[in-house]
Amino acid sequence: MNAPPLRVSYRAVFISDTHLGTRGCRSDFLADFLRSMTCQRLFLVGDIIDAWRLRKSWYWDETHDEVLRSILGHARAGTEVIYIPGNHDEMFRAWLPMGLEVAGIRLKREASHVTADGRKLLVIHGDEFDSVVRYARFLALLGDWAYHLALILNRWFNALRRRLGYPYWSLSAWLKRRVKEAVKAIDRFEEALAGEARRRGFDGVVCGHIHHAEMRDVGGVLYINDGDWVESCTALVEHHDGRLEVIDWAAMNNLSFFAPRGARLREAA
Repeated sequence: MNAPPLRVSYRAVFISDTHLGTRGCRSDFLADFLRSMTCQRLFLVGDIIDAWRLRKSWYWDETHDEVLRSILGHARAGTEVIYIPGNHDEMFRAWLPMGLEVAGIRLKREASHVTADGRKLLVIHGDEFDSVVRYARFLALLGDWAYHLALILNRWFNALRRRLGYPYWSLSAWLKRRVKEAVKAIDRFEEALAGEARRRGFDGVVCGHIHHAEMRDVGGVLYINDGDWVESCTALVEHHDGRLEVIDWAAMNNLSFFAPRGARLREAA
């Protein structure tokens, strides 16, 4: 009988924008990551469940179930799990005034985290600093539709690339990098989050929302976006010495976006 693989131990882990309930969610990769590690604190930084998409069409498979089981398993094992709802799972924000804790998972509008080396971080989803989401909801919904369409086109485009022997390539990520206004919007978002952290006396900020993993200094404040689990499959981890690292789970493990969903779960079974 083979011994179970060793789990990597982190002090804290931050994930966001998993968008469970959508076909674009790489729940199989996320379940693989959650199964591979332990941590003292697990932050779910918004848009974990995509209620916007689920209201339009229901999609839920075994790998989505496995993600939820893994999160609950971490909570049962003593991990402090904090869930900060985002705009796609905003229905949970109505429960925030009640201070609910469900199956060991605490709901909070935002959180603070002090690293092992003493840095104080504000943890927030970030949609509050997106002017489109705040002041033009119909544009936000239109943007969500356009992003969903880009993901569908991306699947067809990559099916063709695979037939031609080319590797996976993200159309939506390329559009974000190439469209000038999108780049400006990302810069404004990063500066706004860093400015809020600075105003409130934090050394840094951890957020999600824009599906763009990043860790950099913005005006003397550490800005970190932990990315998403639709395309980039990234997470922020804190090592036990306080070192922070954005890890790309798919790249680290040579995971194929062409592989049948659930293949990683069957391998681990």
